Amino acid sequence: MKPVILALDQGSSSSRALAFDESGRVAARAQFPLKTARPKPGWVEHEALELARTQERALDKVLSLLPASREIAGLALACQRSTIVLWDSRTGEPAAPALSWQDGRAAEDVSPLQKNAEFWRWKTGLYPTPYYSAPKLRWILRRNSRVRALAKSGYLLAGPVGSFILWRLSRGAIFAADPTLAQRTLLMNISSLSWDADLLDTFEIPRKILPDILPSAGLWGLIHRGGREIPVLSCLGDQQAAVAGLGGARPDSWIANYGTGAFLLRNSGSKPRLIPGLLASIGWTLAGREAFYFEEGTVNAAGAALDWMSNFGLLRNRADIDGMCRGPRSSVLALPAMGGLGAPRWDPRAKAAFIGLDAQTTPADLVRACVEGIAFLMSDIAEVMVKAGSRAPTIRASGGVSRSNYLMQFQADILQTSVQRLSQPDATALGAASLALRRHDERWSRRLQNAPVEKTFSPRLSASKARELRARWKSFLSHQTALSRFF
Repeated sequence: MKPVILALDQGSSSSRALAFDESGRVAARAQFPLKTARPKPGWVEHEALELARTQERALDKVLSLLPASREIAGLALACQRSTIVLWDSRTGEPAAPALSWQDGRAAEDVSPLQKNAEFWRWKTGLYPTPYYSAPKLRWILRRNSRVRALAKSGYLLAGPVGSFILWRLSRGAIFAADPTLAQRTLLMNISSLSWDADLLDTFEIPRKILPDILPSAGLWGLIHRGGREIPVLSCLGDQQAAVAGLGGARPDSWIANYGTGAFLLRNSGSKPRLIPGLLASIGWTLAGREAFYFEEGTVNAAGAALDWMSNFGLLRNRADIDGMCRGPRSSVLALPAMGGLGAPRWDPRAKAAFIGLDAQTTPADLVRACVEGIAFLMSDIAEVMVKAGSRAPTIRASGGVSRSNYLMQFQADILQTSVQRLSQPDATALGAASLALRRHDERWSRRLQNAPVEKTFSPRLSASKARELRARWKSFLSHQTALSRFF
């Protein structure tokens, strides 16, 4: 039988495992949902053991579906980037909840650092915000007695979700993170791709609790599962993995991923570009090869904003979005800033808001305004990229929220460029798998990166109408962000 490559995709809402054969066909898959806790305003947590156990259950299920004779080439892992897990090195027991990348509890602690944002961008490629791991890690080290005691005794380990999962799967033999995950801690130097002593001192974090930094693809070690010995061949952040699976390795390619958050990334080549308002994100790294970089902008709430509307009974499920968005355009505008504003403003204080409501406003008007707000925020990121000299080509789009035809059409209209929705629901897993195979089988690796276009959305609005809508949006956003300081 033809061999398969295993891919684990650990996200904010579920843990998945898939086995791909040499043609890219899914030979087996399993998925388990995850719960997200919001115990206080601005706090977003997961149960760390649930993150790991759901991923282990998915892996075990896939292994059980494969014949014992089926060769497994290796294992790849993609995971959410800035979520931080702390655990006891003796037992593997979590020392605290896993603080999500969406968690903003360290906002006050990180606020003084924002006065020197250029230093942080030069050091890390990122802006100092509470959504990266280091502020959250310092916050919990200062306030959680159990965590402090473990750190003092030398038994505390801390790392991205992927580090925790691989540590458990390898029974402590693998304790590592790749540069795409390490960067999101706000503790890695973007030039040396190593932990930075000055940054560690700033956040009062001991180096010994952190994982080693390894290339995104290469032999990380072995795990034993289901009676098999499986080499771990790649581990990286979910957004970079998705970009790899969608063909984003090509210079100047633009990838938009609409998930819990929304992300726009442009491949900027072998040198980081420090463009005001954007991140200089590291692409995946391969042993012995030069790193490359992305210009990246983030929208903190895309799917999360739609889930928020569902909680209020405004939206039953996402399949209803396109139907609710039909009909005449209303005057309502929405700022879907659950979790603050990401690029290019980086304002964690910003609040969600609606404007233009009257006695005739319907739930459909609110849903459509929220969907359009996601597209407007993505267009703000694209505008910065274009002003910095990047060409605005066709954008390749993926992610669960991209299934909305209305969102994709409005995105094309407001950007005045074509948007290609790719028919690849497994892009993140495929991207991680393709990188794992780079040295094992180059042709197999390339086949996993060939996501077909499902539908192309071309602009229907005139350029003048698009400019008018964007001017109205900018005026609304300017007034709303000014109001944020009063809340």
